Amino acid sequence: MGLFDFFSKDKKETLDKGLEKTKTSIFDKISRVIVGKSKVDEEVLDELEEILISSDVGVDTTVKIIRRIEARVERDKYTNIQELDRILKEEVAALLAENNSQDVKDSFETEHLPKPYVLMVVGVNGVGKTTTIGKLAHQFNKRGKKVVLGAADTFRAAAVDQLKLWGERVGVTVIDHGMNTDPSSVAFDAVKKGMELEADVIIIDTAGRLHTKINLMNELGKIKRVIQKFLPEAPHEVMLVLDGSTGQNAVIQAREFTKVTEITSLAITKLDGTAKGGVVIGISDEFKIPVKYIGVGERMDDLQVFNKMEFVDSLFKK
Repeated sequence: MGLFDFFSKDKKETLDKGLEKTKTSIFDKISRVIVGKSKVDEEVLDELEEILISSDVGVDTTVKIIRRIEARVERDKYTNIQELDRILKEEVAALLAENNSQDVKDSFETEHLPKPYVLMVVGVNGVGKTTTIGKLAHQFNKRGKKVVLGAADTFRAAAVDQLKLWGERVGVTVIDHGMNTDPSSVAFDAVKKGMELEADVIIIDTAGRLHTKINLMNELGKIKRVIQKFLPEAPHEVMLVLDGSTGQNAVIQAREFTKVTEITSLAITKLDGTAKGGVVIGISDEFKIPVKYIGVGERMDDLQVFNKMEFVDSLFKK
C-alpha cells in the first residue's frame, strides 16, 4: 500500500459527509417525483431533468444524462419506478467514465514527476485558492516532500500574508516580495529558491483578479516565460481553483479562464457546505480537464484527490 491511501475509511466517511447536502437535496426531490408513480415515463424524466439542473449539473450534461436514461428505459423496458435511483447512478458513472480525463491515483507521491515539479495555481478571489495551496503544501510536506511556495498574488496584501501564514503553519518555505510587486519576479525567485533547496514541489500563487482578460493573459504569460528561464518545461501544471458552492458561476469562471490560458487540472472547493455538488459532474463532462482535487471539509486533510467512481458512489449512497 502506498503512502497515500486515499480511500481509507476516514477519507470515505469525510467524502460521504461532505456530499450530504447535495445527496439529500437530490434524493428528497426524486422521492417526491416518484410518489404514486409506477413506471419511468416522460413525465418522470421531465421532473428528473429539472432536479439535475437545479442541482447545478448543467443543462448540456443533464440533457446527455436524460437521453441515456431514455435510451436505456426503451432498450431494457424498465417499468419499475424504484429502479430510477440505480439507473441514474449508473448512467452518471458511465458518462464520467467516458470523459478523457483520468483519475489521479497518487498525486501526493512525486517520484514519477519532474523535480522540481512546478504547479501554477489560478482562480478568482474568494474561491479558496490560497487555502487550497496551503492544504496541498501540508499534504506534500507530511509525506516528506520538500515544498516551496511563491506568493505571486501581489495585488492583495491579504493574499501574501495568508500564504505566509500557511507556510508557517505547515512548515514550508514561502518566497514573497510583499504587495504591489512584480508577480513574475516572485515566481522567478520561488523557482530559483526551489532549485537551490532541491525542492520536490514549487507552488506559485497568482493574482485572483485583473481588470481585463488581456491583462490576465499577459500576466500569466509573463509568469510562465520567467519560470521557463530556469526550467524550460515549467510550469508542469496549471491548476484552476473553483468554488463548488457557487454552482454555475464556477462553470462560467472555468470557461473564462480556459479562454485565456491553458488549464491542465481543476480543484473544486467548498462542496461540504452546498447542495450544488452536482456541478462537479457538469464541469468534468464539459471541460474534459481532470478534476484533481475536491474540498469536502475544513480540515487540512479534507482536500481530497478526486475519483469519479467514488464520488458517484458517495453522491448516490442512501
